[in-house]
Amino acid sequence: MEAAAPTIDEPEAPSEDAEAGPRRARVWRVLTHEWTLAVLGGLLLAVVLTWPTLRHPASTIPGDIGDPTLQAWQVAWGGHALLTDPFGLWDSNTFYPETYTYVYSDTLLGYAPFGFFGHGVEAAIVRYNILYVLLYALAFIGAYALVRQLGAGRLGAVVAGLAWAFSPWRLAHGGHMNILSIGGIALSLAMLARGHGWSLTKGYQPEKVKPGWAVAGWLVAAWQISLGFGIGLPFAYFLIGTCVVAAATYGWSWWRKKARPPFSRRLLIANLAGGGVFAVVTASLAWVYLKVVELNPQGVRGLEWTIMFSPPLEGYFTAPSESWFWGERHAAAREQLTWPPEMALLPGITLIVLATAGLFFSNFRARHRVLLAVGALGTALLGLGATLGGDGDPGYITLSKHLPGWDALRTPGRLMIWVSLLLAILAAGAITEAARNADLLRPRARVVTRAVLVIPLLLVFGESINKTGHPPVPQPPAAMAAAREPLLVLPSGGLIDLHYMLWSTDGFPRIANGLAGFEPTSQGQTKAVTVTFPDQTSIAYLRGIGVKDVLVLPEHLPGTPWDGLTSRPIDGLGITREDIDGAVLYRL
Repeated sequence: MEAAAPTIDEPEAPSEDAEAGPRRARVWRVLTHEWTLAVLGGLLLAVVLTWPTLRHPASTIPGDIGDPTLQAWQVAWGGHALLTDPFGLWDSNTFYPETYTYVYSDTLLGYAPFGFFGHGVEAAIVRYNILYVLLYALAFIGAYALVRQLGAGRLGAVVAGLAWAFSPWRLAHGGHMNILSIGGIALSLAMLARGHGWSLTKGYQPEKVKPGWAVAGWLVAAWQISLGFGIGLPFAYFLIGTCVVAAATYGWSWWRKKARPPFSRRLLIANLAGGGVFAVVTASLAWVYLKVVELNPQGVRGLEWTIMFSPPLEGYFTAPSESWFWGERHAAAREQLTWPPEMALLPGITLIVLATAGLFFSNFRARHRVLLAVGALGTALLGLGATLGGDGDPGYITLSKHLPGWDALRTPGRLMIWVSLLLAILAAGAITEAARNADLLRPRARVVTRAVLVIPLLLVFGESINKTGHPPVPQPPAAMAAAREPLLVLPSGGLIDLHYMLWSTDGFPRIANGLAGFEPTSQGQTKAVTVTFPDQTSIAYLRGIGVKDVLVLPEHLPGTPWDGLTSRPIDGLGITREDIDGAVLYRL
């Protein structure tokens, strides 16, 4: 019988179960990765600690129905303009017939892409509420990333992120999205530190330089600036100052050691490229704001505004009424403040205690701790504004006189952004050192110590709980959809103009209404002339500037200069009048 030819066994194809195992392992590693948990944790904390923002996101708004309605319009307009007419971005549909009206206040331009989605008033409200939650999440994530890069442990980073993102003083700004949007500051600093291979525990490590992270840091910084100069300008000056100090330190090291310190050429190029983008964005936005000042010199506010908003020292230990834990307890202290929303600046008692401990007990180097403490103290003194030394000069007033643009920052207390960040870093160092020492203990003592370390986290969480109101947003009258543009809505003046701006997100008709920190000349003239509307003079004026319709809301007329307007005759004026669901529409 002929022998069978030898055969070679072919390898079996891997089974589906064999492939699924490694895939599940990779997915699990991603889901349990530190940064995945940090992001998810930040989102969860933001939802919980801003509740009930997302309970009725289409009909209520956090804070009040003033500035939030303006900011909901700003985000909507930014998205609409970029999609339909990017070159007309700065000339918004409000304050007709003025120009550059989008930059009458901080624009929140960086949020404009959110405006690409949805249409109308309801979409604008939903969009605002989602952003309101996300900005808190980003602040937590940014602070967490920064503190971890600087050398703190996970627990210390969580405490720092929570204490900075949800600091009690921020609750007074529930209606100021431009002030609450600070996440880009910490995140960009974290990226820049990582890109330069620098931390508070090991200093500069050339082998850990990552130019890509440096570029990312500059781009995030540019995005942060695009949200507005209210908090962006101090950030820009901080970055400029940091670059100057870094260059001086590098030069000193070169001169002292008579040798070139290691510095990556790729990192230099990354800084020049990223820093160039940041500079272009900052300069471009500054040019537009300067254009507004040129066209509206009456909008320039003097130092008397800074003096009026300068907080006393007690303000740093006083919480706003929106604080769940401290609000009622500090009611008597707030009565001593002339303007509590800008003067109740408590960063958190727990944070102050932990930061103080971190000055003496920390995993950070002693000289770095001292610098952090000096920075926090110096910034806090600047934050006193004109109350420092009686006139704030030297101090905040000095900066207002000599630093370009600083005189427009009339609220010194907002420097608490930086004070609380520095305190959070110090606190993280203390928590990290305590956790490190706990790992050296015996198992039973280690468990007890770790449990005790959770207490500061719980205390910070307790101080972060808010009592922020969530009022329903006024809805537009049906007559507004029937009106032709350009349109004037009466009565005009005060917060109700902000409602008109929000209502205009349904199609963005040009309206002569608007509210900002100053009143354009044309708007003042329109208000003065239309007090007698409808008459020949007011009608001729409105036709002359191009207004086609005037929408009157009778329920809001009492107590205004337009009280009784709807009872005035229109015979012989060449206009028509139409009653639509309680509103009155005059067609010119």
